[in-house]
Amino acid sequence: MATAARPRRATIVQKEILFTWEGKDKSGKIVRGEMRAATDNVVQAALRRQGISVLKIKKRSFARGSKVKQRDIAIFTRQLATMMRAGVPLLQSFDIAIKGSGNPAMARLMNEIRNDVETGTSLSQALRKRPAYFDTLYANLVQAGEQSGALENLLDRLATYQEKIMAIKSKIKAAMFYPAAVVVVAGAVVTVMMLFVIPQFKQVFTSFGADLPAPTLFVMAISDFFVAHAFIVFAALIGTVVGLMYAYKRSPQMQATMDRLILQVPVIGDIIRKATIARWTRTLATMFAAGVPLVEALDSVAGAAGNRVYMAATRNIQNEVATGTSLTVAMQASGVFPAMVVQMVSIGEESGQLDSMCGKVSDFFEREVDDMVAGLSQLLEPIIIVFLGTIIGGLVVAMYLPIFKLGEVV
Repeated sequence: MATAARPRRATIVQKEILFTWEGKDKSGKIVRGEMRAATDNVVQAALRRQGISVLKIKKRSFARGSKVKQRDIAIFTRQLATMMRAGVPLLQSFDIAIKGSGNPAMARLMNEIRNDVETGTSLSQALRKRPAYFDTLYANLVQAGEQSGALENLLDRLATYQEKIMAIKSKIKAAMFYPAAVVVVAGAVVTVMMLFVIPQFKQVFTSFGADLPAPTLFVMAISDFFVAHAFIVFAALIGTVVGLMYAYKRSPQMQATMDRLILQVPVIGDIIRKATIARWTRTLATMFAAGVPLVEALDSVAGAAGNRVYMAATRNIQNEVATGTSLTVAMQASGVFPAMVVQMVSIGEESGQLDSMCGKVSDFFEREVDDMVAGLSQLLEPIIIVFLGTIIGGLVVAMYLPIFKLGEVV
């Protein structure tokens, strides 16, 4: 009698868990460590074979901690590139990076990626499953490294790219922080004066029984309005700010409008434009050097532009390049790139060194941003002094005018 063939059992890859343990060695000394295994029994058996008397074994849990920032991703990329260049296997590199991470949220993220890789998922696929932390550009470069067998080189290039982009962003934030902080402080001082200081002056002036100067009456009227409608004013102000932020995040059209307006602001707009071009060319150079086709590279460049005006221009450039137009002609037609950038890209296309030329353009504009940010700080100081003097000094003078007139009468 024929027997039915037994179904072949599917190979099950059991996921290993990170355990922390504590025990005593042969000399009675307390020792601690970490070990990856499927169960705690496996850990206990392995430690006994090493002559360690196990006291405690528990699964390592990763605390929530702060959120994962771009800086954490850049550090992780640099660590992974360095260790793989030194010949450390990928999974062991993850283990070392997890132990050295100072952010529990980042350690948890790395542990999840490591588990996916351990069960047979490629690193690029594991990264694509987490688009909130790793964008298309990152995953594409890692995939190119896996396919070419030079993952450590691509990770090194990617880490350098991230570090340079972060440097540009930090410089822009530093340039914006000083004037923003001054405006906030000035607003706080004016609010305190309107709500608490000027009403005290008003009580004193009322006892004079004399006509007050027009500037004093104007300031007192504003103060009365603030005192009477303080809640409404602050609610409207906070509501406006929150509403604009919400609308900016939800509306691509508003984002495009704001980005276009920012580029028109004197000095600051020029800094933003040059920083965007530096990021644009740096991204294109990194993608092209990794062997990513130009049309596909432009897709990642558009996402990394950081400005809706340049993002829309890059989409148009991508469509034109896909239909056979050269990159130089498409960039010139977009009207958002200086002549020098277009000429350098043209030389790169003709010589077959597009990545090198884009890298040089990026280096040039990054130095331009550095110089402009340094000059902006010196330019803003006198402007801010005049601004504070006009606002705060104007209020003080308006409130002291009646006292000066009273002195003249006496």
